[in-house]
Amino acid sequence: MKILSISTSSEICSVALLEDFNLIKEINKEDQKTHSENLMPMVQEVLESTHTSLSQIDLIVCDKGPGSFTGIRIGIATVKALSQVYNIPVVGISSLDALTYNISTDSYIASIIDARNNQVYCGIFNSNHELQNSYIADDINNILPTFSMYDQITFIGNGAILHKDLLKKLYKSNDLSVHKLSAYKLGLCGLEHFKNGDKQTADTLLPMYLRKSQAERIMELHGNSN
Repeated sequence: MKILSISTSSEICSVALLEDFNLIKEINKEDQKTHSENLMPMVQEVLESTHTSLSQIDLIVCDKGPGSFTGIRIGIATVKALSQVYNIPVVGISSLDALTYNISTDSYIASIIDARNNQVYCGIFNSNHELQNSYIADDINNILPTFSMYDQITFIGNGAILHKDLLKKLYKSNDLSVHKLSAYKLGLCGLEHFKNGDKQTADTLLPMYLRKSQAERIMELHGNSN
């Protein structure tokens, strides 16, 4: 089956075409401010360069968060439109889940995404990419004791890169992987979920926000101060 995979939740805008688990074509652009301008031309380029039409796509995969609020909205709105017009099933995948598909390891995986101001989004997975507990949105220092529950753990994601000195200092025996989000790895994760019966439609696909946006938090702060 042919899968169109779209990742917009990070600073990287990524589009990939897969044939089952095999990558046919992937394009990445690292400029979060222009996701809205880049996404559809990138989709068109991937399809045209592989001589593929949207009517041939069997599944669309997108990341639904956590990550950039604007990027997530752009990606999901685009996928909803394509799904609705061409009647294509969709799968929305957590960015934290998708990151784990960058590596193969026997250890646990801590997937960490930067949420600014020392805040991070985090999920801890086993070697089969299965989430061990709930997703977390908190200060990195508050999450550190959770990592110590695991003998071997590999850290991955831009949050792990940002806080690498802290993580290496506290967990000297553990690994740090510097992989970032990509549409290809997202597509692999989405296909696994789809084969396990997880799929949505344009109407049921929703973003996953682990915390309120900065604008919402500012409005609440101002409201409480009045």
